[in-house]
Amino acid sequence: MDSNKIKKDKFKVLAILAIVATILVGFIMYQGNDVTVDVDGVIIQKVSYSNTVEEFIKSENINIEEGAYISVPLNTKINDDIEFTIKNPKNYTIDVNGDLFEVKSVHTKVEDIIKDAGMELGELDYTLPEKTKEVSPNTVIELYRVTEVVEIVEEEIPFEEQVITNKNKDRGVVDVVQKGKTGLKRSEIKNEYINGVLNSSVVIKDEIVEEPVPQIVEKGTKELVIATSRGDTRYKKSMVMTATAYSASYESTGKKPGDKYYGITASGTKARPGVVAVDPRVIPLGTRLYIQSLDGTKDYGFAIAEDKGSAIKGNKIDLFFETEAECYSFGRRKVKVYVLE
Repeated sequence: MDSNKIKKDKFKVLAILAIVATILVGFIMYQGNDVTVDVDGVIIQKVSYSNTVEEFIKSENINIEEGAYISVPLNTKINDDIEFTIKNPKNYTIDVNGDLFEVKSVHTKVEDIIKDAGMELGELDYTLPEKTKEVSPNTVIELYRVTEVVEIVEEEIPFEEQVITNKNKDRGVVDVVQKGKTGLKRSEIKNEYINGVLNSSVVIKDEIVEEPVPQIVEKGTKELVIATSRGDTRYKKSMVMTATAYSASYESTGKKPGDKYYGITASGTKARPGVVAVDPRVIPLGTRLYIQSLDGTKDYGFAIAEDKGSAIKGNKIDLFFETEAECYSFGRRKVKVYVLE
């Protein structure tokens, strides 16, 4: 075999190999790649001849809204069996105490949607549905702002009254032995407000700053009895008063016999010994009395309050006598007046 023939055979082999290689390259170039893409939960599977993800999206006319999420960069090369995800933003509404905020988000978890709205959840804030829940588009998310405020409240503690009895003191007589004083309690109260409205109050601390002081009163239990010409007579109470005297005369009353109402009391009865004039605010008309002398002279004795006078005000009493001479003799003196039962 000559050398020329060998050269020709080699050339043929090389030419055949070149043709086969060209065919293989062309086959590989036009075979395409399997692409799987999840668009808002819809799975699309395609054989693509695109070079990049961006070319693939355009070639397939896949809708991408502003703010959409794509799991791989747009310039990612298309290789066989490539998978990626596209999420377009969806509409949600956030309700904050009646104020509605519209927001678009590619997320489905409540807390992520709230972040996309530019809002932050405080430590105590909460949402409905809960912040960890996945929600569907157009869901209304209720956001509750929770704040806690601790306030100091001071409250008076009323004092109690303690009663002691004294058998040596007249019944009905009451004396304050120790004056009562209110105490002071200080409380720390935690108030919880939801969207600015008070929801609950909890006392977290109570402190007695000042204990109350009880009021102690002493009450007499001694039977109220006065010795009179009629024997022991019971009475309700007694008081020392300034006594004066008057008669039916013109000097005392400004009326003469024959004048209208001459010798008639304010109660409409006839003036007589044993009738006294009082201030009805102190001793009501019709009250039975016993008038005791305090200077050793004879007691005026039993009397009844049936009259009153313009000069008899307060702790004063005017005693009726038959004559003006008796009135002059009596003058003005202190007496002890017993209000009888």
